[in-house]
Amino acid sequence: MSATALDKPANPALRRWLDFCLLIAGLVVVWYLLHLWAGDVALTSPYETVTKLIHLLGQDWFWPHVGETLVALGYSLIIAALGGLGLGTLLGIHRLSGQIAEPILVALYALPKITLYPLILLIFGLGLPAKVAFGAIHGIIPVTIFALNAVRNIKPVYLKTARVMRLTPLQAMRIVWVPAALPEIVSGQRIGFALTLLGVLLGEMFASQRGLGFLIMNAIGLNDVPTIMALALLLAIFAVTVSSILLAIDRRLHSRS
Repeated sequence: MSATALDKPANPALRRWLDFCLLIAGLVVVWYLLHLWAGDVALTSPYETVTKLIHLLGQDWFWPHVGETLVALGYSLIIAALGGLGLGTLLGIHRLSGQIAEPILVALYALPKITLYPLILLIFGLGLPAKVAFGAIHGIIPVTIFALNAVRNIKPVYLKTARVMRLTPLQAMRIVWVPAALPEIVSGQRIGFALTLLGVLLGEMFASQRGLGFLIMNAIGLNDVPTIMALALLLAIFAVTVSSILLAIDRRLHSRS
């Protein structure tokens, strides 16, 4: 084999898959060692957890809870994504408003949202509206902050080019503003997804009788460790899958910018 062939780098896609498999294998090993140390009372083994999850997925009563969580998450994501994008864009365009609003948004972002839960319950009551509101509150602020900074940090040369070309506001938005700000906007949507999912699950834990969050809370009350671990694994797989897709889009957009 020639030196050129030896120096040739491995397929990047294959290398990423190998790294991913090694990471998963390492996590499983660490999980199993923690199981041996803590015992079944605190942590089920990977095999027992997967077996319990497969059992839950085969139960007819389980899927309505999954559907309830997905519906609440979908509504929350729409509100957080569109509301945060619209508000952040407006604040980014009007720089004075953005400079005033940004520290307020950061302070609200740092505020533990659970402190707002009694107010949400008083306004929306128990059920789907409260879960949607709680999820949207978690996700809308980071989306707004990322959109604000994305619009505010657009290179001035792009804006000058739009004025020289005498583009209408709608044309400038479509041709200049959106492509230039899109990478940071997608980054905000990725963070917003994770926090919205967290908010929906917290809402289901405290103000619902349906959904995966409710099942987790019920299992905690019964000290049902296998169910807790199985549901945590299901949520982790879902969150990692969606976040990985958004991260791949994010990286591609940043590489083109």
